[in-house]
Amino acid sequence: MFEKSTLMTFEGYFVIAVIVVMIIALINDWMRPGLLLFSALVVLMSAGVITTQESLAGFSNKGMLTVAVLFLVSEGVRQTGALNIVARAFLPKRRGKMPITLTKILIPVSFISAFLNNTPVVIIFAPMIKNWAEKMNLSPQKFLIPLSYATILGGICTLIGTSTNLVVHGLMLENGFGGLFMFELGKVGIWIALTGFIYLAFIGHRLLPGKKDNNKKDSLDYKEYFLDATLPPNSSLAGEEINKGRTHQLKNIIIHSIERNHEIIDARKGKYILHQDDKLVIAVKSEILENLIPQRKLEFKALKGFGKFYKSTDIKQIEAVIAPRFPGINQTVDQFDFLNHYQAEVLAVYRNGETISTNVGDFRMKAGDSLVLLTNENFIKNWGESTGFYLTSFIGEIPPPRYKGQRLLALLLVLLMIIGATVGRYLPEVGGNKLDMFYFAAIVAVLMAWINILPNRKYTKAISWDVLITIACAFGLSKALQNSGAADSIATTAINFSKSFGPVGVLITIYLITTVFTEIITNNAAAALVFPIAFSAATQMGVDPKPFFIAICIAASASFSSPIGYQTNLLVQGLGNYKFGDYTKVGLPLNLIAFIISVILIPMIWPF
Repeated sequence: MFEKSTLMTFEGYFVIAVIVVMIIALINDWMRPGLLLFSALVVLMSAGVITTQESLAGFSNKGMLTVAVLFLVSEGVRQTGALNIVARAFLPKRRGKMPITLTKILIPVSFISAFLNNTPVVIIFAPMIKNWAEKMNLSPQKFLIPLSYATILGGICTLIGTSTNLVVHGLMLENGFGGLFMFELGKVGIWIALTGFIYLAFIGHRLLPGKKDNNKKDSLDYKEYFLDATLPPNSSLAGEEINKGRTHQLKNIIIHSIERNHEIIDARKGKYILHQDDKLVIAVKSEILENLIPQRKLEFKALKGFGKFYKSTDIKQIEAVIAPRFPGINQTVDQFDFLNHYQAEVLAVYRNGETISTNVGDFRMKAGDSLVLLTNENFIKNWGESTGFYLTSFIGEIPPPRYKGQRLLALLLVLLMIIGATVGRYLPEVGGNKLDMFYFAAIVAVLMAWINILPNRKYTKAISWDVLITIACAFGLSKALQNSGAADSIATTAINFSKSFGPVGVLITIYLITTVFTEIITNNAAAALVFPIAFSAATQMGVDPKPFFIAICIAASASFSSPIGYQTNLLVQGLGNYKFGDYTKVGLPLNLIAFIISVILIPMIWPF
C-alpha cells in the first residue's frame, strides 16, 4: 500500500554526506555544535541546495527566538535567589528512606523545570543537593544524575520545558501547522515523568555508584587527594621518621611513596627517614589541606607559584565545572596557567569517574570537567558568572542568594507568563499579534530588565548563543533535507521497512531514529533533522503528522543513556564524579520506559 521508489538524486546523497560528516564532527567534538551546523549550512547554501533566504530563515523563527527570550527569564529568576529558597524548603531536614527522600527532591525539581530552562535549575540545585547530601552523610552520587533526569522529565511536560519542544513547535509553524499548546505534551509527558519517578526512587538509585547510608558523624564528607609534594628549604620534616606512611608532625596525612635517587619506595611499609630532596606522593583529606598549606612543611607540585596566598586567612577550595566557552579548552593545566588567569591553582580534576590529583599539570582540559581549585573567596565574586564555567561553589558551603526583595515579583512575572501563554489562544489578537508564548515571554523579559531583576548591562551573558545558532542552523538543514528529496527517500525507506505495522510502525521508527541522534548529537539538531523525515512519511501515507511530531519532542528530550546527549547530564558528570557507563546503566531503562509509554499513548491521544 505504501510502496514507492526509494531512488535518491545526487543532490540528496550530497546532503546526506554533508550531514554524516557533520554528525561525525559532533561526536568527536571538533568544534562547538553551533559552528559545525553553521559550516554544514554554508556548504549546502554554496552548493545551491538551499537559498540564502532559506539558510537565514531559522534566525527569525519564532521558536528559536522564544528560546532566546526564555534564557533571559530564567536568568532573572536565578538572579533573585528564589530557587535557592525553594531548594532549602524542600530538601529534607533529616535522613529517611531513599525512595521517599528521592521523591521529595525529584517532584519539585521537575515542576520547576517544566517552566524554566533546565540548565540554570541544575546549576543552582546541584551544589546545594551535593552539600546537603554530604551533611546528611549520604552519597551525592545517588542524587545528581536523578537531578538531571528530573529536569528532563519535567521539561517534556510543557511547551517551554525544553528548547527541543520549541524547535518542533517552530518547525510546525513554518510548515503551516498550528503548533503546540502550553500543556499539550503533558498528556503523555506526565505519565512518563510519574513512571520515571517511581523507577528512580525504587530501582534507579540502586544502579548508581556511591555508598549506602552510613553512620559517620562528620559534618562533611570531604574528598581525599593524592598529591605530589617535596620538602621546601628548611622544612622541619627533613630528618623526620616515617612509620608505615605516618609522621608525628603530620598526623592527618599518609605518605604513600618516596622517590629518592630515581627509586620508588613504598613508604607505607616499614620505617624511613625523610631527606630534603625526596619527592613524595601523599594522601590528604581536603579539609586538612587548607590548614596544611600555610604551615609550609610541604610544597605541593600542583600549587607551585601559589605562595602569595600562603599567608591568607581566607584560603578556599572551589569546585568549578568547565563550560564550552572556557578559554583553556584542550590545553593542559600547566599551559593555561590558572594562577595568572584566575589567581587560582588546580588541586584535582574529575572526569568520567576518575580523580586526577597527581601530575595534574599534564591534564588536558575539556568541557564538563570538574576542577577543584585552591584560591580565595574572591574567585566566585569575580568569576562565578563567567561564561567559562557552568557553575562554581565553595566546597562545604552554599553561597547566599541575592536580590531578596525581588523574589516574589520574579515568580509572579513567571506565573503571568505561564497563564498568559496557556489562555492566550482563547483571547483575541492584539494588533494582529497572537497572544502566544513568545508574546508573553518577551513582555516578562523586558519587565525583568527594566525593574532590574535581570542585570540589564550583562543580559547577553545569560543567553547561550551556541544553542541559538545550533537551533537556527538546524532549521536550514531541515529545509535542505526537504529540498533535496533526501527526506522523502528516507521516509519511504522507513515506511517500507515498517509497513506491516502501519503508521504505528513508522512512529516507532521515527522515535528510535530521534533517540539515537539525540544521544550522539545535540537534542535540538536531532529534532530538526528528523522533522522533515516525519513530515514526508505522514504525507506519503496520508495520515496526520502530529503524532510523529509529538514523538520527536519526547524522544529528542528523553536523553538519559549518555552524558553528552543533554547538557544537564554533562554538567553533573564531573560534579558527581560519574563514569560514562553510569548513565547507560541507569538511563537505558528510563529510555525504554519513555519509549513504551509514548508508543502506547501517542496514537491514542493524537489519532492518525
